[in-house]
Amino acid sequence: MVAGTVAAAAQVALVGAGAPLLVGVMRQVRARLEGRAGAGVLQPWRDLRKLLRKEPITPDGTGPIFRITPLVLAGTALVIAAVMPIATTASPLDGAADLFAVTALLALGTVALALAGLDTGTAFGGMGASREMTVMALVEPTILVSIFALSVRVGSTNLGAIVTSTLHDPQSVVSPVSVLAAVALAVVAIAETGRIPVDNPSTHLELTMIHEAMVLEYSGPDLALVEWASAMRLTILLGLVANLFAPWGIAGASLAMLPIALAAFAAKVALLGGALAAGEVFMAKLRMFRVPELLAGSFVLALLAVAASYFLAAP
Repeated sequence: MVAGTVAAAAQVALVGAGAPLLVGVMRQVRARLEGRAGAGVLQPWRDLRKLLRKEPITPDGTGPIFRITPLVLAGTALVIAAVMPIATTASPLDGAADLFAVTALLALGTVALALAGLDTGTAFGGMGASREMTVMALVEPTILVSIFALSVRVGSTNLGAIVTSTLHDPQSVVSPVSVLAAVALAVVAIAETGRIPVDNPSTHLELTMIHEAMVLEYSGPDLALVEWASAMRLTILLGLVANLFAPWGIAGASLAMLPIALAAFAAKVALLGGALAAGEVFMAKLRMFRVPELLAGSFVLALLAVAASYFLAAP
């Protein structure tokens, strides 16, 4: 129990401290591939420190939802980091790491941000919230269905049980079910975190932005919380993809293996983040009306993964 508690705390610390570094790594990869020097891996932390020193400004007419949304975003991300099998499957919170609970926490943060965008009463906020709900309507079911396809052979929707099963049966990773689910989950992870080709996190062009349109009215510590939470959600989703399909390095109840497990998780997420950033350099953002087509395609792949899991499990 003590080892599991320490591991859960270490997971939260790793995600909280490492998320801005992941964003810095991705920006640095993009800068190098575009022929620029880049601001450095630590620049996101410098930006957060600068924002924390500024005065928060609340737009006139906004209600409580606008003020509590940054806390909801950061809080849900930290809870997911505590319960998800990032470095260990022996956490005392492992029972709460259910597929439906984790997806609901992700959706809660998304809905809170969309409501905050609407609460501002601005055209940009309403536009961003509308687009975000369109994306979420296809992203959340795809996350559920793609991971559910992996849970069929395990007989449980607990993420820790799925990861443990993959550790004991590594050959299952190369099955058609895993390949289809991995592609579907990768696409929705990109969409959920607002990356190219679904959204461009570095633009403020009103015709294309989704996430940035909802946070334009935030400033100071509130904006720092929103940006930190977004980085943590990116880390969590990339970590979910990594640990579901390549869980090697995860520790059990041994504290001695915990540093190795944390380092392995950091390496896997950094590798996926670097690959995503490199891909963004060579991809263009999709037009908005093409995004639902991409996400619908990922949902079809997830459904095919579920069908394949039942066919392959049949005697």
